[in-house]
Amino acid sequence: MTGPSSHAVPGCLPPARDARRGGRGTRTGGPGAPVLPGVSRRLEFPLVPDATASPPPEFRRAVASLGTLRARPELIVSALDAPPRLAPWTWALSVEVADSTLGRAAADDGVDESDTSGRLILLHDPAGQDAWEGTFRLVCFVQARLEPEQLGDEMLPVVGWSWLTEALEDHGAEHVALGGTVTQTSSVRFGDIAGPRRDDDVELRASWTPIGTDLSRHAAAFCAFVASAAGLPPVGAVSLVHRTV
Repeated sequence: MTGPSSHAVPGCLPPARDARRGGRGTRTGGPGAPVLPGVSRRLEFPLVPDATASPPPEFRRAVASLGTLRARPELIVSALDAPPRLAPWTWALSVEVADSTLGRAAADDGVDESDTSGRLILLHDPAGQDAWEGTFRLVCFVQARLEPEQLGDEMLPVVGWSWLTEALEDHGAEHVALGGTVTQTSSVRFGDIAGPRRDDDVELRASWTPIGTDLSRHAAAFCAFVASAAGLPPVGAVSLVHRTV
């Protein structure tokens, strides 16, 4: 299942900035390729199979369904080179909030990073895994910067988890075996290192098994999850205040 038998399928969108911390993937596309705010076109299925194997038809269908994603314009969507050893077949995308969306100038603290970003990874094991209760698994990681007044809020983990569960429910993304963690992190920089002196974040990690191979609703739910973590208002509404918990 792992090692040489794993196949990470390259993505199809141009490069964008990496998530602020954690395991970073490599975006596909040539140097200097533009970042896409939202998705203005249908994502083409980016299959470049390994010379020794062809992706299973069900994996092709699943990735193709992710390619139908239409993100709201505040979000930047990019494909990633998926981690190759998590399952026999993998595919990944990243979503982050444009700096201008929340009134933050790009790199105003000396770091070219988004305040809120996330990754969604599709895993496929044709043989299935007992813990998954199926042959597919979606794994996500979202990180969002916290405001000082949010630090230590005992309700933050509960509210953070609800961003995901409500997004899945609202988009009709049927699933089983959902699990994850919500973690508050703080880091303080010392000496000659770029970036703000202090970073306070909330990190949300989760995975679930989708029902069926049409994952379009799951992709839309993930985008809504990232938007909630960033404090974006519902589509069509106007934000008057920053996210509170």
